[in-house]
Amino acid sequence: MMTSRERVLCALNHEEPDRVPVFFGTSGVTTMNTAAYDRLKAHLGLHTEMRAFWRALQYSLLDEEVMVRFHSDGRPLIAGPAPSPLSRDIAPDRFVDAWGITWQLQAGNHYFDIADWPLKDASVGAIQRYPWPDLAHPSRFAGLKEKARAIREAGYAVVALSGISPFEYSYMLRGMDRWFLDLGADHEFVHALMRKLTDLMRSAVERLLEEAGEYIDVLIMGDDLGSQRAPFISTAMYRELIKPYHCELVSAIKERTQARILYHSDGNIYPLLNDLIETGIDVLNPVHVAARDMGDTARLKREFGSRLSFCGAIDTQQVLPHGTTDDVRSEVRRRIKDLAPGGGYILASVHCIQPDVPPENVCALFEEAFVAGRYPIAV
Repeated sequence: MMTSRERVLCALNHEEPDRVPVFFGTSGVTTMNTAAYDRLKAHLGLHTEMRAFWRALQYSLLDEEVMVRFHSDGRPLIAGPAPSPLSRDIAPDRFVDAWGITWQLQAGNHYFDIADWPLKDASVGAIQRYPWPDLAHPSRFAGLKEKARAIREAGYAVVALSGISPFEYSYMLRGMDRWFLDLGADHEFVHALMRKLTDLMRSAVERLLEEAGEYIDVLIMGDDLGSQRAPFISTAMYRELIKPYHCELVSAIKERTQARILYHSDGNIYPLLNDLIETGIDVLNPVHVAARDMGDTARLKREFGSRLSFCGAIDTQQVLPHGTTDDVRSEVRRRIKDLAPGGGYILASVHCIQPDVPPENVCALFEEAFVAGRYPIAV
């Protein structure tokens, strides 16, 4: 039987391992919201302290016992917080993060929303004067080499969160409405902000790889580029304004590590897939099957499977929250049938599992993956 790391690397080499590898708790987008995880732990009879990362979205750090129980083949490697003069707590339900973005927890929500965008009225000159967080500060990466080595020695794939999201942080800093006006009419500002964010994020990932790159198997980067119906921007606009920065970042990573690059974007990004492949990414996540053009996973495999691996595809919009356990098992079998033959598939939920998902459905997801994911695929 393969180790988890061997299983992941085999699949990403487009070869068939002993079973389809699984990511659960391996990153923010493959974990559970803290309230959802509380429900699962109660269902399992666990009484452990809640640990979380990225406070705004309330991503849970899963207990090792839970990841073992549900056969997760990767373990996350997460850098520490970036020093910043801007981060502060305002109230229990309101805080400012290291970037200066203000987050507010609305009544009844299980995660924070952006309440204020610090660059919403900024000029090009203000970008250089802004007090940016120190993403490459050595304190963020202290001890990561030892942690990564321990993960590898335990037999799991080391999955590093790079923090690379220049397009996404552009609209979180600027405000989405203003950012899209910039994309249409103020390309000087777009390039100035993308240049600054790319420089900051590149310096951080280079420091991460200097510390632990020899042990990292998968490195996660991403920018949400799509809505449910279509990409946020045209292919031509992506190629002119965003793709050069993605190419630069991917190239800098690949110069320093053998790790596979997992690129995360929600939404319908089907029209951008060839361009994303050209940037040099290796794995697409989350395969947002509820979005238009992304649900036909057999077509995605047929058209892109020789050049791209897939991670995700288990629907978190309808099947997991609203389906029966039989529906969940059927969804798992369908995605395995479409994406797993020949390797190139890591099974995971489409996104962070939310509190409306019954714990029984979470259990059914990973139990079925363990049974139906055995090679040769026979679902």
